[in-house]
Amino acid sequence: MSSEREEGTGTRNGGLSRSSDPHVQQVVKVAQEELSQLMRQRALIIKRIGTVKQTIVGLANLFGDEVLSEELLELVDRKTSGRQPGFTKACRMVLMESDRPLGARDVCQRIQQRIPPLMLRHKDPLASVTTVLNRLVEYGEARSVVGQNGKRAWEWVADPPRDTFVAATPENALS
Repeated sequence: MSSEREEGTGTRNGGLSRSSDPHVQQVVKVAQEELSQLMRQRALIIKRIGTVKQTIVGLANLFGDEVLSEELLELVDRKTSGRQPGFTKACRMVLMESDRPLGARDVCQRIQQRIPPLMLRHKDPLASVTTVLNRLVEYGEARSVVGQNGKRAWEWVADPPRDTFVAATPENALS
């Protein structure tokens, strides 16, 4: 073993430390700034996707799923296939369709009402729902809040509602 290693001045790969090299530091700084910017953009995009999905689900609730194409039904997790929908998908739909934050018990009850067999597959449905809701928070699709009862609740991430509805016109249709 080299004396540098024995004295603790070497690096894991056996070379000298390059952490003080200004060029390396500059590359790391630029990469960090770009990563931070991309993460902020991703958060905004996820929020916008949530808003658009919630709007589409609301329209489907008002006018029926038949107003949506097969592709759109799949994109908003409403396509009915022969198999049972996934647990995470069910949690997403419950949050997306709710007009208020929901506790884990509320989510369990709504899934139980809509897809009872789905709950039977889980030994502890409340724990499973809580895990999925926390995962949706990690994904940026939901947020955890303090509910009206002072307990933790979750809500679908969407842009705040606009004060007024803006009718689509040729001027604003592309904005």
